[in-house]
Amino acid sequence: MMELFELMKHRRSIRKYQDRQVSRQDLEKIIEAGTYAPNAGGGQRSIILGIRNQALVEKIGRLNLASFDRSRLVGGYVSKEQPSVIDDPSMKSGFYGAPTVCVIFAQKDFLYSIPDAFCCAENMVLMAAELGISSCIIARGEETFDNEAGAEFLQEWEIPANYIARCFVLLGYCDGEYPQAKPRKESRCKIVE
Repeated sequence: MMELFELMKHRRSIRKYQDRQVSRQDLEKIIEAGTYAPNAGGGQRSIILGIRNQALVEKIGRLNLASFDRSRLVGGYVSKEQPSVIDDPSMKSGFYGAPTVCVIFAQKDFLYSIPDAFCCAENMVLMAAELGISSCIIARGEETFDNEAGAEFLQEWEIPANYIARCFVLLGYCDGEYPQAKPRKESRCKIVE
């Protein structure tokens, strides 16, 4: 088992997945890790929904990419080994073939709902890495369900009306060689005394 700092340095965002499902037991552990994330005021407001149905994951992945606004991108290249929708506009799903996806919902009108959701996602990807499961955090949660098909899913899953999808955690097993770390950029860290 890796120490936490080594785990953080090892984990990568994976966007090419094997056709191999994550076990329910591992998914439950990853979701539990999300419930222990820091959250504003200890309110525990986030809702985590795990999806292990690949056909459903693919449908939602297509909704995730349907209203993708390329004009808001900064830069146009992510990775040759693990290409993203930024690198390849022909991609039709924002979930890259991941067999399992977790949706993290938070209250629409709560000031800290976005940080709460992403803290939850970070805990989840670190737990996944510890379990030997690849992952990627995906944004565009709000846009994914802002349509008729998306609204039907929310109703079916009994997500409260005052909640909104903030992000997704893709889970699966890396297809191909696991990527190496990119060099850290200089001048990103400062200490003032």
